[in-house]
Amino acid sequence: MQERYRTVARAGVHEIEINRSRFLCSLAPAATEHEAQEFIRRVRDEHPSATHNCYAYVIGADGGVQKASDDGEPGGTAGVPMLQMLLRREMRYVVAVVTRYYGGVKLGAGGLIRAYGGAVGEALDALGTVTRQRFLLATVTVGHERAGRLENDLRATGRAVRGVRYAEAVTIELGLPDADVDAFRGWLADVTAGTAALELGGEAYQDAAPGD
Repeated sequence: MQERYRTVARAGVHEIEINRSRFLCSLAPAATEHEAQEFIRRVRDEHPSATHNCYAYVIGADGGVQKASDDGEPGGTAGVPMLQMLLRREMRYVVAVVTRYYGGVKLGAGGLIRAYGGAVGEALDALGTVTRQRFLLATVTVGHERAGRLENDLRATGRAVRGVRYAEAVTIELGLPDADVDAFRGWLADVTAGTAALELGGEAYQDAAPGD
């Protein structure tokens, strides 16, 4: 399984103008292909009078789902360069729609390729990207008398605490990189005098710490 991937930091729109044509690149994270298609539909609904609404998306940490559409532009001059830009930037779980309002000046095939790919690249720069790291889901169960300090220690050491539940005992859910499990198990035994239980579950992705 892919250890990490990059995606767009937030949804947004970035506009450029080339020879009087307006190119509006709408970017958004998309967890599934259905989400990507819904985003494309919404953008089209917002720009019914646009000359073209071309799109590209990459779904899956390994980039397993890739789709692109020229939406009436000459074949290979819009959707493909948009998709290539996403892949060149190693973007995943992301959808891009470039809306063009024709300004009366033809750009030619090369100009279109540069315009559509460039619109996506500039939008990525403007909106920013984040790296997401694969983690194991872990659950720590500990008594109330040690829970508060343990939670503070976890956060102070940069551990990714995902949730805390209070019942007869306290359950702390967190994410652990594969390579950290053995060291964490030893650290947990030390700080709780062996009273905490650690259980490993499934896997998930979450934002990697700066510098990771």
